[in-house]
Amino acid sequence: MQNQVINFNKSDLAYSISKKLNIPESSSLKYIDHIINDIVLNIGMDQRIEIRGFGVFSKKYIRPRKFINPKTKASSYISETATLHFKPSQGLLNTNE
Repeated sequence: MQNQVINFNKSDLAYSISKKLNIPESSSLKYIDHIINDIVLNIGMDQRIEIRGFGVFSKKYIRPRKFINPKTKASSYISETATLHFKPSQGLLNTNE
């Protein structure tokens, strides 16, 4: 049997938190935005963020590479870039089973 992906967006998370903690949904949205901003800020400073039972956020570097423009056939180089990398915890992966 295939694992089914369950979509859970920011508004669903805010609704779930507000019901569980008996707070207004607007307050839970502010808390979520604050947490996301802290994660982005710390990742920008090359720090690794680990949330127990959820996963790890880190910065992943992509090596410099050659790029060929398909229209003009001109070649150029793309410098090293960084992306946000998320590795889910085993507890989060096993919840769908």
